[in-house]
This record gives sequence, structure tokens and C-alpha cells, in this order.
Amino acid sequence: MLGRAPSTIITDDDKAMAKAIIDVLPNTTHRLCLWHILQKFPKHLAHVNNKFPNFQRDFRHCIHETITTVEFEEEWASILVKYDLGENDWQQNLYIRREKWVPAYLRSTFCVGMSTTQRSESMNKFFKDYVRSSTMVSDSVHQYEAAIDARYFKEKEKDVRAKSTRAILKKPLKIEEEATLIYTRKSFIIFQDELFDSLRYTSRKLLKEGESKKYGVTPYGKDTPVYHVTLESGEDVATCTCHKWEFIGILCKHILCVFSKKGKLDRLPHHYVLERWTINAKSRPIADIPIPKGQVQVGLDEPMMRKSKSMIQFYDIVELGSQSQEKHNHLTHALQKVHKELLALEDHVETQETHYSERGETCNDDQILRSQVVSNFSQTVQDLPWVPTKGRPKSLTSKNPKETQTIKKRCCSICKNEGHAKNNYPSVRDLGPTTDNISQQLDS
Repeated sequence: MLGRAPSTIITDDDKAMAKAIIDVLPNTTHRLCLWHILQKFPKHLAHVNNKFPNFQRDFRHCIHETITTVEFEEEWASILVKYDLGENDWQQNLYIRREKWVPAYLRSTFCVGMSTTQRSESMNKFFKDYVRSSTMVSDSVHQYEAAIDARYFKEKEKDVRAKSTRAILKKPLKIEEEATLIYTRKSFIIFQDELFDSLRYTSRKLLKEGESKKYGVTPYGKDTPVYHVTLESGEDVATCTCHKWEFIGILCKHILCVFSKKGKLDRLPHHYVLERWTINAKSRPIADIPIPKGQVQVGLDEPMMRKSKSMIQFYDIVELGSQSQEKHNHLTHALQKVHKELLALEDHVETQETHYSERGETCNDDQILRSQVVSNFSQTVQDLPWVPTKGRPKSLTSKNPKETQTIKKRCCSICKNEGHAKNNYPSVRDLGPTTDNISQQLDS
């Protein structure tokens, strides 16, 4: 991260982590995993769930469907009164920390659309295919490289697919066609869905305050819900009460609906294009990572790194060369000239290597250096000492009632015993022709 703190961090409801984040990352927004919070409600409010069948529906509507903090406060207060939860200590403690887990309070903070720790859990599952608890630390280095290579391969595969194919357009709009050239395929699908859904909404001007205008956006034929979109001076800067742009980094359907009414869907505003969602996000040069003193600098000048830097430059060159036949011919002649010069340099390097070998010297090779460092790392690093994990042991962890339900085992319909079914029971032919033999076999 080059010494930069993350803008947002999501954890489960752990007090020790919350205290450490305040001390180490004071300017980072700390959020609680919404999934972990909702999983605790059946345990702490089981008496309410059993008594009132509609409690869970009303509560989820209060959490997920409220747009603004005012709406959340009103629905939360009505739930406390309706289900008599004013004296519940656990509910009150949760309400005090509402700014860390309620979506209505967190939509204005950029979090790539995440509200749970699902992304980190998915990465844990991804690495478990390569590294297990029994894997030695020295072996985990090689397995980590294999995992990263597999991840990069999928990433390159998607890059090639995005550059060699064209997305399917839903509407003949210039803004949609322009978005296909800017966004990655996955980001474009999200933007396309928002653009298509914006046609199902209607907007009307509510008021004008100075140079800003406020619009109310509602679905066709409905009066609710109402999303308020505010256009600032110049009418190119807009904010919506759903805060999808602030939360994910892609324009919402409500702002696009207002832009459509103002006749601004002929282009995609560049200040509403987040660089991380674009095709050329990796083309931007990244500053070298500073290496602390005492650490070995490996791989910064190896062939793969040089190839990556060259490919970044070639992307822009090839893009310019494909604009016209004249530019393409100029690029072709230049590449042929550079190719001949590189071949001449290669012959010169081979002559130098032969000279070194005749003198009994060896030239430093990047791959040899890398293998030596990894080998030294494998020999010097030892496994960490075993320590007990924090928290309650798994054997004492309280489980959900659904997890503790016993599964009914299948029984044989002939002998009524467990362990086998009727199709696995010996046939009458194997038991013998007489009824006595059958009864004796059943008794045994």
C-alpha cells in the first residue's frame, strides 16, 4: 500500500480488532460485517421470532430498504414499540454502534459495494486449494507463487476477451457504446443494468435553490420510493440519496434518469468514471515500492518485469497505430527496424557470455538469483510455534438449532435395520427357496 492506510476496513464484531484499528488506523472507516450481525439476531431475539412471525420481515426491511438515516431511525423506533424491545440490552448496544453496520449510514463511504467480509472469505477458500494447515512454511512460498500465477492467468484471459470481443448493447445510446470502450466487461454490465433500469423511472423537478436543482425520481406509475437527485452548478455534478456512486463508483439509475431528461445521455461524464473500473486501469505506471534496509531486492529487473513494462507501453503504441493505414505502416517499419537492432544486440550479448565462460566466470542471471533467494528462504525460515487460537474452542461453540438437528438414517424396508437399504439386501434367491431360510436370515 506504499504507506497508505485503507479508506475502509470491514471486520466481524471483535472488540480487540476494533480497539487496534482505532489506534493504528485512526483515519480509516471501520465497518462491521453485516452478515455476522444478522446471524446473531435469531440467537439473541429468539423469543421475538417465535412470538411474532412478521418480526424478521419488518427488521430486514428496516435494515436493507431504508434509504436515508431519517427513514432508518423512524422504522427502528416503530419496531421497538411494536415488538416491545425497548428494554433489550443487546438491541440497545447494537443501536449505539449503528454507524458501523447500518447501510443507510455507510452508503456515502466508498467500499466497492461490499458490506460483508465475503471477499476475504472467498480469498481464504481460493488459497486453501494450494496451502493447507499441514503445509510447511518453506513450501507455502512456492504454493503462493502457483496461486498467484493461476490468478493472473484468469485475469489475462478476461483482458483478452474484453479487447477481442464486443459487448451486446441493449439500447441505441451513445453513452452505452462509449461505456463499452471505457469499462471492463464486468463493470460495463453493472453500468448497463443501471442505464437500462433508468428508463423505468421518471423524474420531476421539486425545487431550485440558487444554482442547484433538486429532482424527485420514482418508478413509473408509483409514488414511492422517492429518490432525490440534486444537480449542482453546471448540471454535470449530481448527488443521489441512494449514494451508489459514492459507495460503488458507478452512476446510479436515478442520476441517469435525470441526465436523460436533461438530454445528457449522449456522452459519459469523465469525472464519473472511476479509473479502477476501466480497461486501461493497469496501464498507469506505478511508483517503485520502497524496500526497507536489510531486505533483498528480488525480481525488479527480471525478464517478466521488463516484459510487463514493455507491454504497458505497447498498448498505447498499438492503439495509435491502428487508427489509420498510414500510422499502421509507420509502426510496422519502425518495429522491423527495432527487431533487427535487437537481434544485433543479442549476438553481441552471446559473444560476451562466451568470453565470460572462457575466462571461467559466470554472469548473473535473474532466474538464478531468484531461485537462490527462494532456496535460502526455505532453509532459514522455520515453522512458527503453535499457539492456541483466540476464542471459544469449536467443541464448545454454540451452534444454530438447525445445525444440531439429527439426520434420519435410512432403514431397510425388509429387516428394519440401519446401515443398508432394500436394494442392498440379499435377494430371496440367495437366501434359499424356503420360507424358513428367509426367516432365519432375517432373525440373524
